[in-house]
Amino acid sequence: MGRFAVLRPFLEEGVPLARSAAEAVVPIRTARRWLARYQTDGLVGLARPVRSDTGRRRMPAEMVELIEGMALGKPRPSVATLHRRLKAIAKRKGWPMPSIRSVHSVASSLDPAMVTLAQDGAAAYRDRFEIIHRHRAGKPNAVWQADHTELDILILDANGTAVRPWLTVVVDDHSRAVAGFTTFVGAPSALQTSLALRQAIWRKTDPAWQVCGIPDVLYVDHGSDFTSTHLEQVAADLRFAITFSRVARPQGRGKIERLFGTINTELLADLPGHLEHGRPATPPALSLPELDAAIGAFIVGDYNARKHGEIGVSPRACWIAEGWLPRMPDRLEDLDELLVMVAQSRMIRRDGIRFQGLRYTDPTLAAYVGETVAIRYDPRDIAEVRVFHRGRFLCRAIDQEHAGQTVTLKDVQTARRARRRSLRGEINQKVSRVADFLPRRPEATPTPKADPPARTKPKLRLYYEDR
Repeated sequence: MGRFAVLRPFLEEGVPLARSAAEAVVPIRTARRWLARYQTDGLVGLARPVRSDTGRRRMPAEMVELIEGMALGKPRPSVATLHRRLKAIAKRKGWPMPSIRSVHSVASSLDPAMVTLAQDGAAAYRDRFEIIHRHRAGKPNAVWQADHTELDILILDANGTAVRPWLTVVVDDHSRAVAGFTTFVGAPSALQTSLALRQAIWRKTDPAWQVCGIPDVLYVDHGSDFTSTHLEQVAADLRFAITFSRVARPQGRGKIERLFGTINTELLADLPGHLEHGRPATPPALSLPELDAAIGAFIVGDYNARKHGEIGVSPRACWIAEGWLPRMPDRLEDLDELLVMVAQSRMIRRDGIRFQGLRYTDPTLAAYVGETVAIRYDPRDIAEVRVFHRGRFLCRAIDQEHAGQTVTLKDVQTARRARRRSLRGEINQKVSRVADFLPRRPEATPTPKADPPARTKPKLRLYYEDR
């Protein structure tokens, strides 16, 4: 088309070809050659002709194979290194020595997948070039995914220290709807997974969050909390299967990883304490309950309610579908005993059961003084414990000092640390007062140190005449 633009004034407006060529800075002989080709073959005649030897190299086939083989070596050599190594071989074989540009052409024409597999290994090749199968469960609650992530935000813990919290999320694979979540401080554990599953399975108090039920399959990674015996027992009791993703294969957890990215970029970016490049953009101000409430409001009011780009409808509408009944546990208490309640063995004393610095009593325990029982407690609220004797439920024992209050295990541990700090402060204060009344020791005058005796260097005798 550029060549035709030079000829257009001559063909359509009658402008002399010499003037048209001069205005386009094209030699007149070239313009005449283009005109002849246009008059013979039309517009196609103005295209640049393809050389007959295009795609064929003049170097021997053995030299091409040699360059390709050396280019796939580890560590990957530079083109200059390949050209330098090729000189001696070409001289010995009697091959014409190619230019460094020709060597670069051969090396750069290698299949990128082959180069990645040879240079970076199978994992890099798999992540970049292997075809993947995008799986989606056929119906709601057929497959749930669960995973943890460390959030890009700093919050204030019970001691006022800035810490980075974690988030555990349970997502329905078919609808992308979030079924349950939990936020916490500290390393992920089986308890945090159980808390998220407890919320995911049971009915929510918010009518806008209908996702619930027991899944057919729980898809998780190989974390120690997911491979725990506790989760295996829960799966056996609730009759769902646990499927583990392949080690070092993050592609199978793409749906939940995208959810983590959405929360970090859309929600946490507007909250105080958000981390940018590892540093907080604003000072942290939120507590863990406040962060939990913010994430819950975002999930229910925004993420589950808006149209999802891949499925074309909102996750909530996709999960509800045309209406169906999810498989549910019989009682919330049974679910709590499976998922949340932590079992401990204790002896009943005359004043009740002592646990975590608290004392639990109930009239039923009077007949079991001196007996060993099993107690189950919820770490989120240890104001009461459930007491079992030889596998039979006895009663709910209550700590009278905190009756009607919610006392978490974190609260108890925080109170212990505060009490220790208070006692240390009193001890230091009292010890300093005692030191004021004690007589001061007279300062001892330093005695001058005597110089060490000079050492006589033994004379080394080398010859008989030195005696």
